[in-house]
Amino acid sequence: MSSCYLLDFENYLHLARVSDKTREAYLRSLRDLEAYCGQAAPTLTDAQVNSFFLHSIQERKLSWSSCNVLFCGVKKFYHGYLGRSTAELSIPPRPRAKQLPMLLSQEEVHRILQAAGNIKHQALLATVYGSGLRVSEVVQLRPEHIDGARGLIRVEQGKGRKDRYTILSQKGLDLLRQHWRTSRPQSWIFFGRDKACPMSINTAQRIYYTAKEKTGISKGRGIHTLRHCFATHSLDAGTEIYVIKRWMGHSSLKTTYRYIHITPGYLRRVVSPLDLPDVRGEQ
Repeated sequence: MSSCYLLDFENYLHLARVSDKTREAYLRSLRDLEAYCGQAAPTLTDAQVNSFFLHSIQERKLSWSSCNVLFCGVKKFYHGYLGRSTAELSIPPRPRAKQLPMLLSQEEVHRILQAAGNIKHQALLATVYGSGLRVSEVVQLRPEHIDGARGLIRVEQGKGRKDRYTILSQKGLDLLRQHWRTSRPQSWIFFGRDKACPMSINTAQRIYYTAKEKTGISKGRGIHTLRHCFATHSLDAGTEIYVIKRWMGHSSLKTTYRYIHITPGYLRRVVSPLDLPDVRGEQ
């Protein structure tokens, strides 16, 4: 069967303003489904699709996040692009995995920044941490996005295709200026091997992992840990949660509120009921 529907689906995702990364993941999910079933996706039955999901969970033992990408990609194809109803194709609801991020202390973060290989790498990690950026946002920064006079960074078309401003620290600005004098960026502040192209997300991740490995710190995960630390350390410093929400580009305050439950300063202010004064006057 012709694979023209794959191109049509890709165009559908473009029109739906799905990000490049998500679009690639959805198309990969569809190809995985077809490889497992040995048939073109439009011809598959409800039972075949759900058999693929079961195989991915039980046999491939994919993580929750990987399985969720499969579910979302396949659902987008059948329910969105093909317009099948739930009666024709029933995809079971998935419970959300609720995991709290593992935090680093301010001292640990600064050790990682100091361990970065050169001023460019140090400026990259400092910008993620100091401004709460996603890795996909920091590699897309251009010189015109830096507003040193007002202490702001403009993030264009971040997650959800939204523009926003976030804080730019003085230390972060100093590092960016050093990087500028040393490397002379052109179109992109953090460029790849070719100055005309932005650094890849994988390269930015490797920079973080290399610096972290030098420090011997084992806590936390990828570079996104620095963004989590930005939120928690800002809350610890007394920054209003509504301000942090805007800086981080969260659509809902619920997303920002989760940091309250893992902020050491906040937790230290909470008193266990066992330590409350005894209303009967007993000691």
